[in-house]
Amino acid sequence: MVEQHKKALEKQLWNIANTLRGNMSADEFRDYILGFIFYKYLSERMDLYADELLKEDGIKFDAIDESTDEGKEYLEAIKEETIDHLGYFLKPNELFHVLAQKGENGEFILEDLSEVLNHIEQSTMGTAAEDDFNGLFDDLDLTSNKLGKTENAKNELISKVLTHLDDIDFLHHETDIDVLGDAYEYLIGQFASGAGKKAGEFYTPPMVSTLLAKLVTQGKDKLKSVYDPTCGSGSLLLKVSKEIKRKGGDIGGYFGQESNPSTYNLARMNMILHGVHYRNFDIQQDDTLEQPHHVEKRFEAVVANPPFSADWSASAGFLTDERFQDYGKLAPKGKADFAFVQHMIHQLDENGTMAVVLPHGVLFRGSAEGHIRKHLIKDKNYLDAVIGLPANIFYGTGIPTCILLLKKNRDINDDILFVDASQNYGKSTNQNYLREIDLEEILRAVQKREFIDKFANSVPMNEIEVENDFNLNIPRYVDTFEEETTVDLEVTVNSINAIDGSLASVNQSIDKYCSELGINVLSEEM
Repeated sequence: MVEQHKKALEKQLWNIANTLRGNMSADEFRDYILGFIFYKYLSERMDLYADELLKEDGIKFDAIDESTDEGKEYLEAIKEETIDHLGYFLKPNELFHVLAQKGENGEFILEDLSEVLNHIEQSTMGTAAEDDFNGLFDDLDLTSNKLGKTENAKNELISKVLTHLDDIDFLHHETDIDVLGDAYEYLIGQFASGAGKKAGEFYTPPMVSTLLAKLVTQGKDKLKSVYDPTCGSGSLLLKVSKEIKRKGGDIGGYFGQESNPSTYNLARMNMILHGVHYRNFDIQQDDTLEQPHHVEKRFEAVVANPPFSADWSASAGFLTDERFQDYGKLAPKGKADFAFVQHMIHQLDENGTMAVVLPHGVLFRGSAEGHIRKHLIKDKNYLDAVIGLPANIFYGTGIPTCILLLKKNRDINDDILFVDASQNYGKSTNQNYLREIDLEEILRAVQKREFIDKFANSVPMNEIEVENDFNLNIPRYVDTFEEETTVDLEVTVNSINAIDGSLASVNQSIDKYCSELGINVLSEEM
């Protein structure tokens, strides 16, 4: 029943987004529709919580008269409770359904809507929730000409969106928070599928996120903390949360950093909309390598899908940065992949596990990257597994990728597991994807760490160091070569002659039958 409700909600929301955006591209309309869904969620949550506070008084929150002294007293008391519990406050006349109704009646609502969104942020000023709500609606530019050429046209479009959303009951049941969260993720995914290369800035395909989440939570039913240094829309953090909750546990804190301001806003909305309390997450906006915000913290689980081979300054000053100083060399200026790995390792707790998606080049490129790779393997013994993924499973790039699984508490004699899952995938119109069966095979291989022909191999350190000089290219360790089928030419010729003989016999029978009937048959020679 819950699954049906979720599918129906996903379809409703996508239809609204797809039919009402007019001439705007889906990518441009993304921030509007997701922002308005978030506003509606905050509104419904406010309304339900306030009604619960007022239950003993026998009145409804939206029935309070704000102009009376009694109404003002009620609102002041409710605001104090709500700010502490929810982190923000809305007055009755600022609720979503009030503005949606005005818009449906043909009233001009753009100015009122802009004020309400500002008031939500202002209500958090000076509170513990301020950082989580500050600038949250900055991407909802209600003056943009993309919404329409005239003010009336803009108002008409926004009114239609609000009216359609107002027809959907987000939080009627206790399970609806999970359903709505999943529907929100679905929408983000739909926008990502049409955003091309830009999608990589904010979204990791669901099954890849699930794989990373399962890898860092193997053997654990609770986590003190989880961290994503390039968190995008927050989908990876939330997948780890879902995996832990599936086991009946919880996560103490969610931490992330994102450089893109719009995506940073989306991540905070996503966390709140999934029911993560504002006190339990800390997501910051900045370049993680250049300006890290959580550098003094250590995390039990670290997950990431960093931008592949990104640029970074690689400034000589980083050689004295505690994240990089032990290695003696920095990742190349035009390939920051190992810089992200070093940063993540620094943030990982002693009993922690990290899983990161990277381009295949990190496995075999030499120079500084080869030096860093050797240090991670030989000197630190952090690398636990290398998992090769299929090509064309990420939005915006078709290159093959891999997952590095690293742990700080490995035994010194542990082998490194290599898994070649490059041929394990399903195909859609424009993209490959990991299936449930592919996920299970990878996880089974990681758990058992046994030899599986043409798929997995647990390799001794000596072979990696002596025979391969720390080159981690997967085909060196997992032989996927298929022998060509040999053909016995004599047998083949004899088979062809036998077929020719059979055909000749059939032709003779046909000729005889036709002759008896008096039918002339033209031979091939004629």
